[in-house]
Amino acid sequence: MAKKQAFGQDALSAKAAHRKMAKVIMATKNDKGKYAYKEVMMDQDNVQEYIKQNKS
Repeated sequence: MAKKQAFGQDALSAKAAHRKMAKVIMATKNDKGKYAYKEVMMDQDNVQEYIKQNKS
């Protein structure tokens, strides 16, 4: 059976609640020459800004 599709304000509010997420993995090199990785889940729209801020 197919789901009933909602229209109008209820559908728009439900769609806004489902955010597109992205996993960002940043690599940093420590003093010993090994790499450490930091993982962050965030909104897909904010990824480029986050990378610019945390670039080393």
